[in-house]
Amino acid sequence: MLNYIWGCMILIGIAVAAVTGRLQDVTNAAIESAKDAVMLCVTMLGVMSMWTGLMRIAERAGLIDMLSEKMAPLLRMLFPDIPRGHKALKHISTNFIANILGLGWAATPAGLKAMDELQGLNSRKDTASRSMCMFMIINMSSLQLVTMSILAYRSQYNSANPSEIIGPGLIATLVSTLIGVIAGKFFERGSGS
Repeated sequence: MLNYIWGCMILIGIAVAAVTGRLQDVTNAAIESAKDAVMLCVTMLGVMSMWTGLMRIAERAGLIDMLSEKMAPLLRMLFPDIPRGHKALKHISTNFIANILGLGWAATPAGLKAMDELQGLNSRKDTASRSMCMFMIINMSSLQLVTMSILAYRSQYNSANPSEIIGPGLIATLVSTLIGVIAGKFFERGSGS
């Protein structure tokens, strides 16, 4: 559906530009935007490579395991249905750590593995379990200390202070995560499974 909406917007824009005699402006904007997109991809690739590499080093150094242990009490409160020491908890904590660092692209593989493990624990395969729903709520609200993609965008477009977004981003994601968890726990109580 979204493809149709975007397609219609593009066609309407081209038609309006043709009628108003500004078709050359559309062509110039398309070429300039393509150039900006490539430059942004190069910037994002550098940022992604650095942080994904740091996550790999942290994992091999045992930092992820240590942080997972520190997160265990919180994870037990959020996911009481998952047995202690289950693989799903490690994948969930890895996903959370990557999201907190603003590395959504590094969080995705751990999130997929976590969901696979949670599905293995799920007795009703056609319905998401409480733990699956809570994981999705927290994953989608994406608590972040550092919003790497926004920092990369701001840096790409020559912001005077690209990191000034960190404080507001932290507050916004903290509030959305808290509201999501509270709502998830509220609805958990109302459901029988």
